[in-house]
Amino acid sequence: MGGTVYVEIFIMACVILYVMQYIGGVSVAKFVDDNAVYFQKLKEDDFAFYCKARYGDAVDIDALFNQRLKFALYCGLGGAVLFINSFDGVKALICVAVMIGAFKLNYVQLKNYYKTHLHLIDTQLPYYLKNLEILVQHYTVPVALGKSVGDAPEIFQDGLRDMIEKINAGDSSVQPYMDFAKDFPVRDSMRMMRLLYRLGLGKQEHKQEQLLAFSKNVSSLQQKAREERYKARLEHMENQTMKMLVCTGIGVMALLVLSILQTFKSF
Repeated sequence: MGGTVYVEIFIMACVILYVMQYIGGVSVAKFVDDNAVYFQKLKEDDFAFYCKARYGDAVDIDALFNQRLKFALYCGLGGAVLFINSFDGVKALICVAVMIGAFKLNYVQLKNYYKTHLHLIDTQLPYYLKNLEILVQHYTVPVALGKSVGDAPEIFQDGLRDMIEKINAGDSSVQPYMDFAKDFPVRDSMRMMRLLYRLGLGKQEHKQEQLLAFSKNVSSLQQKAREERYKARLEHMENQTMKMLVCTGIGVMALLVLSILQTFKSF
């Protein structure tokens, strides 16, 4: 019965809040906009970086940040409404904790996306470079880049097209290669793009020597990628084994406690 009352209170309060927002009596959005200067102090130093990594340079950082604030405030208000019948200091702390958690949720998601994104790039780049190395043996670097796009991992294709467009537009500097490396800032990406640029500049008689140096670096990256995959697989197996041991230990302890309780009941 009590639970039903709480649900009814919560639904009613939500309806009232919605109506008041609709007619302009209460506006979380207006509150956030009016106090934007103060709320900006809560913004993490690397929030803009993670937003751009996820959505691109055209993203509106302030709009995304304001969405986080509004979501957090709505969650806090929802918690306060839920506890309206018995609100006290402990419930207030719970609401504050809910607001902080809701506020940090999007930041954590962006950070995790960036880490996952980088890991994917890090594991796929050496294999793309190996395919490119084979093409460079038969074509010039710009032509090899163009022919590599179709077979390249999807994650690199837009960056490769941008780089090729800049090169075809007449930019013969290292900048298109560096822009690609900045888009995929993983281990050795800058160094490998510089090597590729130099390979494109080299005279035909020096091409084999430069290609050999490029090939050695690619092979080294492939070896590192294999080691990383093996390490990750090993860590996963260790974690699974540890979980199994913990679950087994808990099960044994539970059976032991139950058997002791049964023994005492017998007496």
